[in-house]
Amino acid sequence: MKTLREIKVGETVVVSKLHGEGAVRRRIMDMGITKGTEILVRKVAPLGDPIEVNIRGYELSLRKADAEMIEVQ
Repeated sequence: MKTLREIKVGETVVVSKLHGEGAVRRRIMDMGITKGTEILVRKVAPLGDPIEVNIRGYELSLRKADAEMIEVQ
């Protein structure tokens, strides 16, 4: 499966699974990223970190490390 980090700008994907444990996973879920949520990748910084996404009607910036924990389809 693909992770959010591998998605190109302008693509819309659906979250299929969250990896990670404990506080990291809880923080990702608190940002609104849960299974079945649609995510649009809006921008990627020149060096690839951070990634700006549109989720549930708001803009969110994610680190590459956090984006790798989000499995999408």
